[in-house]
Amino acid sequence: MDPRSGCPINAAVEVLGDRWSLLVLRDVVFGDRRHFRALLTGSAEGIASNILADRLVRLVEAGLLTRGAAARGQRARYSLTEAGIRTLPIICALGDWGLDWRPGGDEAAARQRFIRDQGPAFVEELMDDLRVRHLGAAPAAHDGPGPFERLDAL
Repeated sequence: MDPRSGCPINAAVEVLGDRWSLLVLRDVVFGDRRHFRALLTGSAEGIASNILADRLVRLVEAGLLTRGAAARGQRARYSLTEAGIRTLPIICALGDWGLDWRPGGDEAAARQRFIRDQGPAFVEELMDDLRVRHLGAAPAAHDGPGPFERLDAL
């Protein structure tokens, strides 16, 4: 997928700038939803199945997700690539903006505040954990619960 111009912002927006792509990535990252049905039924925004199918194809084609091979009757499993993992700071920055400038729910706002309060080092920890989950990287040693466990405890 070649961008329409050489502008890096345009190139990013062409992949991430529609209404659903970042929300699908959010659900893979924070909800650990890695199968079509889980993404479809777990979407708080109520994504339609045809839209979800289209966005998954686009995200795979753009190199942000991989789709595992599924035998007949089995569910395909989606995994983040390194490029997909590196969208986390973007997702967090958008969440910070939304926290400051848009109304939102209490649970989601509490999670976003926690991420923001923990700072960039916490986002790096989250990305390291995603590398373990999605890329098979060796787990980092944690003193206490890992970053996703801390988020889930809120």
